[in-house]
Amino acid sequence: MVVENRITEGSILRPLLTFFFPILLGTFFQQLYNTVDAIIVGNFVGKAALAAVGGPTAALINFLVNLFVGLSSGATVIVAQYYGAGRVDEVRRTVHTSVALALAAGVAVMVLGVLLSQPLLAAMGTPTEVMDYAVTYLRIYFLGSIASFLYNIGSSILRAVGDSKRPLYFLIAACLTNIVLDLLFVVVLGLEVFGVALATVLSQVVSAVLVMIVLCHPGSIFFLKWREIRFHGDILKSVVRIGLPTGLQSDMYTLSNILIQACINSFGTNTVAAWTALSKLDAFYWLGSGAMGVALTTFVGQNFGAQKYRRVRRGTWVGAGMLLVITLLCSVVFCVFSHPLLRIFSSDLEVLEIGSRMVWMMAPFYCTFILIEILSATIRGTGDSIKPMLLTCGGVCVLRVVWIFTVLPFHNTLDTLLLSYPITWALTSFLFLIYYRRGNWMRRQIAKYSFPPEEA
Repeated sequence: MVVENRITEGSILRPLLTFFFPILLGTFFQQLYNTVDAIIVGNFVGKAALAAVGGPTAALINFLVNLFVGLSSGATVIVAQYYGAGRVDEVRRTVHTSVALALAAGVAVMVLGVLLSQPLLAAMGTPTEVMDYAVTYLRIYFLGSIASFLYNIGSSILRAVGDSKRPLYFLIAACLTNIVLDLLFVVVLGLEVFGVALATVLSQVVSAVLVMIVLCHPGSIFFLKWREIRFHGDILKSVVRIGLPTGLQSDMYTLSNILIQACINSFGTNTVAAWTALSKLDAFYWLGSGAMGVALTTFVGQNFGAQKYRRVRRGTWVGAGMLLVITLLCSVVFCVFSHPLLRIFSSDLEVLEIGSRMVWMMAPFYCTFILIEILSATIRGTGDSIKPMLLTCGGVCVLRVVWIFTVLPFHNTLDTLLLSYPITWALTSFLFLIYYRRGNWMRRQIAKYSFPPEEA
């Protein structure tokens, strides 16, 4: 089979845009899942329910789910490199191994999530009036782990071979399903937080079924046969080698955010509700940043596999320019329209005031994160995910934890807590720039894959 590939030839901006916009819209609709949940419970159930479906529950969901999302990025890199090199058999072996991993991890996360929800929420100091709602939401949510993981791995495979449109279509279908079911379960049937969680799980099943139908289509380069799903040791090792550090990096973020959430909880329900509303708004920037990272990782993976090393470096700075434009736009819109945007989630005046102060402490400093996203995506696309993990965990996560235990106790205010974000972003971006310029990472990866070194 001859693999046609326009990502490794011609314009750099065009394939990045071709990847970026469907991924951006896809992550937008994925984020819309939880945003719609927050809007509906905030307006039809109350601020305790709003706090439950956002703050403490989101932190725990992210901790367990992000590990697998990181692993799926390993599959993206491996599939993209094999696809770029035209090695069809290896693409299919990677697909079957990745789906096996999704099934196994989905079962494990489902069991752990259901069993550990209540003790973990209690350990985080979740307010009493929020606890029952939060436990209900988490336990129902984790029952959908298998469907969520199958969609994530399937969409990663499709994007790795250049198909970023169908994952978008599937998410749109799932999101519309979620909105309809949210309204039915909460507004009509009065199921409150239970209804919101159930709607989310059923929507995830829709997206998982759709993506699996595509992967099982005969004649495609990634043709999935259910009877052939198994772990291929060499492929699994490569996926885990690349994906696990990415997942651990995400979990280090989440661990630091859990500590921050515990600090937020200590300021009371109004602050927790405001933090939840901010998180839903703030997430729309991070989905744009993350979409650029996914697009660039796929672009780099295919061009690295095709031995287009200079094109890899040029693509890095094109991606950085694109993300800078997105960052400036989001920062301005969030700051100027903070009150109207937060009012979507709650009309409580104190919640709005606290939330607006949070926006002004965070949004103007998004630009300090750009190099972390772009340079880690480039380096990871060549197959090196350990160094980005170490740089991010050390510069962002560890320093943030140090801040919480050393600076915050002497000035225990919300502003002091939020200041940890821009400080850690700026420092880590500086570390990434040094490593990108001086770390000799490209030549090491070329040597590992036995590719010619001349163009590096």
